[in-house]
Amino acid sequence: MVKDILKSTSEKMDKAVEHVRAEFIKIRTGKATTNLLDGIKVDYFGTPTPLIQLGNISTPDYHTITVQAWDKSAMSLIERAIQGANLGLNPSNDGNIIRIPIPPLNEERRKEIVKLVKKFAEEGKIAVRNLRRDSIEHLKKTEKDEHISEDDRKHGEAEVQKLTDKHVKNIDDLLAMKEKEIMEV
Repeated sequence: MVKDILKSTSEKMDKAVEHVRAEFIKIRTGKATTNLLDGIKVDYFGTPTPLIQLGNISTPDYHTITVQAWDKSAMSLIERAIQGANLGLNPSNDGNIIRIPIPPLNEERRKEIVKLVKKFAEEGKIAVRNLRRDSIEHLKKTEKDEHISEDDRKHGEAEVQKLTDKHVKNIDDLLAMKEKEIMEV
């Protein structure tokens, strides 16, 4: 019973860390990465279609992303969708390919992005701590219903705390790496 609770808690905490990682990937750091365009949907024939399904996205150099649409008639739609995504990007369309220059970040903008990254990290830690609280309550309820002994419950709580510490450390490590990446000039 305790093992099931611990396994479930660990899986949920892994998902919380993965969510933080996914949020970090979407944040612009001053260098070109195709992940910046992951969440963009293009209104293609009346259907919101992910940009990745409409063309080839690549990074030919450190400061440029290119989108080569498979359907040339969709070029202006793709360009509008990128501009409308509020990523601070200015795509240019030459009829064959859309080039998206990634401007270097100034110091002030870097600090704003670091604050945003810290907010995402804190939300992830809160989610992990909420999972710890829920698991401990579940262990106490299971003990109360006389399915496990007090020693098993205490051991389970200690294991939940270890899981919590491990996952919070993972989030802190992700935060440190992302912060370093953002502040790198």
